[in-house]
Amino acid sequence: MPRMFRLAVVAGLAAAAALSSATTVAPPATAAETDEAAPGDFVKTRVLHHDIIDGFSDTWGAGRSGGRRHQGTDVIAPKGTPVHAVADGFVEAMEDGRRSGFYVRLRHADDWVTWYIHLNNDTPGTDDGAGGPAAAFAPGLEVGDFVQAGDVIGYTGDSGNAESRVAHTHFELQHNDRYRNPYPYLRAAWDRQLREQELIDEAQ
Repeated sequence: MPRMFRLAVVAGLAAAAALSSATTVAPPATAAETDEAAPGDFVKTRVLHHDIIDGFSDTWGAGRSGGRRHQGTDVIAPKGTPVHAVADGFVEAMEDGRRSGFYVRLRHADDWVTWYIHLNNDTPGTDDGAGGPAAAFAPGLEVGDFVQAGDVIGYTGDSGNAESRVAHTHFELQHNDRYRNPYPYLRAAWDRQLREQELIDEAQ
């Protein structure tokens, strides 16, 4: 499968230095959220799920409205940016929720699950909320489909309760029905892709 994401990461090189200094220190996780994992244990997490990234930081456990706590990582990117599966898996859900907006849920090997939330709901060049599923999901994608790491599954947006915020994908990671902090995995994938691009540049 073509690895377009390797070359597209050049667009985010300028953000790399900012990311290293902009990491937010999150409050301690609750007991139900402490099943942390090292970046290497979800071995199939090969790619970041965006071609272009304007920024992301570790906001795990940060407070949210209604007394909720943040259980994911918000990856900021221009509206309409393709969202990629981070690992091989099956499409388990493609839905539109009141808070989540449009989202895709993938189930991977060894009981890992990833969520891609607040996908696009607008027609091109607007914030009209009238785009529907065609604006949110990759063409032809259906529940039950098998996808490979790097396949496009949807498009970045601000649906659900993100309408007043900058376009981003709220990314969640679960293992054995327990939430994991996805930031270390995303950061490891980011660093790996930056290093790959450095090696490509050096070889030219």
